[in-house]
Amino acid sequence: MNTAKIPPQQNGITGQSTGQSTGQNLRPSLRPFHTRALVMPHSNMLCLAAVLDPLRAANRAAGAEVYTWDIATLTDAPVRLTTGVDLPANPASALPPAQMLAIIAGFDIAAQTTPDNRRRLQAAIHQTPLVCAIDGGGEILARCGVLHGHRATTHWEDLEKLERDFPETEVVRDRFVQSGKFITTGGASPCIDMMLHLIQTHHGRSLAESVMRTFLYDPVHAGSDPQSLVSVSRLKRRSPPVARALQLMEQHIEDPIHTAAIARHCGLSVRRLEMLFASELGTSPGKTFRALRLAESHRMVIDTRTPLQDIAVRCGFNSLAAFSRAFKETFGVAPSGLRTA
Repeated sequence: MNTAKIPPQQNGITGQSTGQSTGQNLRPSLRPFHTRALVMPHSNMLCLAAVLDPLRAANRAAGAEVYTWDIATLTDAPVRLTTGVDLPANPASALPPAQMLAIIAGFDIAAQTTPDNRRRLQAAIHQTPLVCAIDGGGEILARCGVLHGHRATTHWEDLEKLERDFPETEVVRDRFVQSGKFITTGGASPCIDMMLHLIQTHHGRSLAESVMRTFLYDPVHAGSDPQSLVSVSRLKRRSPPVARALQLMEQHIEDPIHTAAIARHCGLSVRRLEMLFASELGTSPGKTFRALRLAESHRMVIDTRTPLQDIAVRCGFNSLAAFSRAFKETFGVAPSGLRTA
């Protein structure tokens, strides 16, 4: 797990955990560590669970209430999640201070950061010692003007936008990163990694491992590992050359490299690389690379206003016509038609 300097527990547990299973019977102090999950509209439920369920599991494993939490809204209006579930209003301004503020955000962030909302957010950020931003929460912090000179990340789909709109922030592709009192994560899975690191920092590795076992969670990433467009964690163990090849493809979306060059980077012949791809993925390196480029172009067509000509270039196509043909063959509609729809 990452070695980011999350502040040690204060007003929480005295001593370190030593047991290896549930019921470790850590001795609680008068004040467990309190986390506030501030949920913005159009967030996803998985990110909320990634913050709170590790804390619940830590209490169960510790045999004591070492963490407490509440779920807050920014205003006195209910919050609708992407699943259609409505969270009841619980304005953060009416709640006592917390030790950690976890800002959970997803879509429509610009519309949510009105001047009034920014003032509310800035007040909550200012009074909280540790502020964590999950998924789109990194953009929330940037729009509140608190990430100047800090390192930060967000979901990989929005990294380019965050870097473009907030050049005073050092945007990194890490799964999660801490800079000062701010922790930003790339989404739900990196958030779980971050929460496990928080638990380990407060109460030791044994308790964090108990929480991992509760969820059958086997983290293979450090916080400083880059976010990936594809899942390569199992491939890293099962077939490291294929995992390495996929990472190279991700790094060269804009300037595709030939299969032969990828094979050389992996220390393999082209034939051997093709055999490994056929065995692990059921397809060829060339088709996999094309699929990655088209998947990224599909995201950009839907989620950005980038001109189609620029999308074609950024996804490694030498002309808009070639890009449009490949896009339509794959998705059944031309990029211009999809954007219009």
